Amino acid sequence: MKYAEEGLQYHIGVRSGDVGKYVILPGDPKRCEKIAKHFDDAKLVADSREFVTYTGYLDGVKVSVTSTGIGGPSASIAMEELVKAGADTFIRVGTCGGMDLDVQSGDVVIATGAIRMEGTSKEYAPIEYPAVANIEVVNALIDSAKDLNFRYHAGVVECKDSFYGQHEPEKMPVNYELQSKWNAWLRLGCKASEMESAALFIVGSYLRVRVGSVFLVVANQEREKQGLSNEVVHDTEIAITNAVLALRKLIKEDGNSKKS
Repeated sequence: MKYAEEGLQYHIGVRSGDVGKYVILPGDPKRCEKIAKHFDDAKLVADSREFVTYTGYLDGVKVSVTSTGIGGPSASIAMEELVKAGADTFIRVGTCGGMDLDVQSGDVVIATGAIRMEGTSKEYAPIEYPAVANIEVVNALIDSAKDLNFRYHAGVVECKDSFYGQHEPEKMPVNYELQSKWNAWLRLGCKASEMESAALFIVGSYLRVRVGSVFLVVANQEREKQGLSNEVVHDTEIAITNAVLALRKLIKEDGNSKKS
């Protein structure tokens, strides 16, 4: 590819040295600037398609934020190319819909693993291989949620490719499969539904990099069905703050391990 010959990653438009080892991954490109404001001396380094990248510093260490767009295909492209550019630790920050009745609007969900109800991960690993978050990243996210006094839930999330397949399954030709599997996920205690983590966790396993995810719960359709309180919350600053503090903890832990 022409861009590869120039040392420029084909889709995200960055070169080696443009990004830090630690990267936050939102879906929405517009969220990148908001996240970058948490960094010191943040600068826009690339803007290509759905992939917007800012790089700055946290506690003197280079960090970046790159948007992935919606879904596993573009998220996996972003991770593949960021790893080629030198990144090795990722935190996906986004929104989710709650599933377990205890998961309420405005809560934080930290994914320990993801149900592979999507297609991208199947092109990397057999379906028997689990999509699991990195334990160091998970622990940093949980510790940060506790430090911030956030109401949080850690557990398995469901990943799908069709947003409307989740919200209007009865209209789909394969409604019998969507609805029966959704009920199975509920019985198994699945915390929330989103669209990227399964692909990111599997790609992370393949590339041998650390990946975790944290989400703001926008609402919970199961609480709605039960007539329980279910306001709609859109302020992603909660999840962003959680992720930034977790990165600080990882940076400190990594620095300490190098000194020992």
